[in-house]
Amino acid sequence: MQKIVVKSPTRVDLAGGTLDLWPLYLFINGASTVNVAIDIYTTAEITPHADSTIVLESADLKIKKTYKNLIEALSDADPKMILLQTQLRYWMPQKGFTLRTSSDSPVGGGLGGSSSLTISLMKAFSQFCGRPFPHVHKMVHIAHNIEAEILNTPTGTQDYYPAASGGLNILRYGYEGIEQDVLPVSKTPLAEKFMLVYTGKAHHSGLNNFEVMKDSVAKDPTTLQALRDLKVIAIETEHAIRSGNWSELGTLFKREFEARVRLAPEFSSPEIEKLAEVSLQNGAEAVKICGAGGGGCVLVWCPPSKREGVANACQKAGFQVMDAKPVDPL
Repeated sequence: MQKIVVKSPTRVDLAGGTLDLWPLYLFINGASTVNVAIDIYTTAEITPHADSTIVLESADLKIKKTYKNLIEALSDADPKMILLQTQLRYWMPQKGFTLRTSSDSPVGGGLGGSSSLTISLMKAFSQFCGRPFPHVHKMVHIAHNIEAEILNTPTGTQDYYPAASGGLNILRYGYEGIEQDVLPVSKTPLAEKFMLVYTGKAHHSGLNNFEVMKDSVAKDPTTLQALRDLKVIAIETEHAIRSGNWSELGTLFKREFEARVRLAPEFSSPEIEKLAEVSLQNGAEAVKICGAGGGGCVLVWCPPSKREGVANACQKAGFQVMDAKPVDPL
């Protein structure tokens, strides 16, 4: 068997983030999420060995460890190895190998980097172990359970779909599970107006989402109303995209920002507010918090004619304009 190399995109969520957490969407009679895969990738490489030795290497953590066999690899008490160990415990590979992982996403970027890496690992081990997935929903279900175990907190599922499928993803959550539609993005205003900017501050999605989960279970009326508003905005975003009314997205992003901060003030931050102010003053139409906010990356919805001015202003203010764009279905 030759070396296996799998690359998976990360994502920017356009509407409905947080609603993908079970059972939040059931509290509001179902929900939709819209997100798009971007060309910031995670990579998993598996090189088979002739013996039982296992080498685990993380380029991002700058760690490389060698083990005699699977049992020794699973016995390592180093907490930095938990992500890879959890994958090994699920797959229980029968042959030795070298696994190398890397991510182009900034740490805490809000781009679903850990979820993308989980999908890269799932795809790579699926090939290595000869255990293909019957459909994308099965892979996502297992991936989200694995990550919930690692993080010890409730996790959603929307981040895994663009990593698995690419493209513009419309996800519907209901009684019977998740429905997925994947649409192309090239030659659309989404590709033309898309600008990704990193605030320089890492976000903590698990903490923000857990607070929302607790308040929802406690039937907090403000939280539940914000979730209902996010649901409506996501449905309107889906309709705008399907009907080609891209000009509506700027207003929808503004409404999403307002509803999300009402859901939990921690979704915003001084850095995000400053970035929004600088972007809008220089000609951007709207900003969209990525992931659970509080930091990380922000989507700046910007007319092509204003792009250079907005980018220069953001960089002058100390923010990093990312070299990123949406990608079509894989």
